[in-house]
Amino acid sequence: MSAEKTEALVIRVADFSESSRVVSFFTRDFGRTSALAKGGRRLKGPFEAALDLLAACRIVFLRKSSGLDLLTEAQLISRFRPSGKSLVGLYGGYYVAELLSGLTEEYDPHAALYDAAQSTLHRLAKEEEPKLAILRFELAVLREIGQLPALDACLVCGRSPEKGGTFAHWVSHGGLICRECSRDEYDSQRIAAGTVAALRRFSSEDESLADRMTVSAGQLEEMRRFTLAAISHVLGRRPKMHRYLK
Repeated sequence: MSAEKTEALVIRVADFSESSRVVSFFTRDFGRTSALAKGGRRLKGPFEAALDLLAACRIVFLRKSSGLDLLTEAQLISRFRPSGKSLVGLYGGYYVAELLSGLTEEYDPHAALYDAAQSTLHRLAKEEEPKLAILRFELAVLREIGQLPALDACLVCGRSPEKGGTFAHWVSHGGLICRECSRDEYDSQRIAAGTVAALRRFSSEDESLADRMTVSAGQLEEMRRFTLAAISHVLGRRPKMHRYLK
């Protein structure tokens, strides 16, 4: 067994015994992993209360070829402390953990996604437009796991959204379909060309593009319906925490 060191975000905690816990992390260098934290339930245990949900910490773990890894060290960097004025920030943090747990694979590293998660939790803690912060994270997840729907043209005829008009999100095929090519039997949701342009900016790896944008409440809701449909398709179900984010 080799000892691995990395920064990590706690995305799930479950009791294992009277004194131990099983902790799921999303790490910067190794992606998602689960480890047994012996003594993790003790108030004065070896991890100094670093294993709270959504806490950021520096960890050392022994990687095993099968079964759970073994957590040996966890040093707290910061805790997720959203403002008490609104529950949207708190539920948004839980939603981030749910998406990281459900949409990523074990030992599949995504440093950009780790950074996006940390940035999102920081925005949610400060209540900087929480719904917009959540939208940006949803798009970052879809982009990083290779499931972001194609937004550049109609999947059938190649018509560009830049020409205007309305399109549909062809959920089952992961892209757009224009009004002329759309059929009632297709699993699709209508979306305006202007909203498509906003989605392209918000889903870019260049965060400065999104920082300079303002969107209407109607556009935001349209984009959130788009991301919910895409995420639900990949998960095979609606995310459990989404109902609390309305």
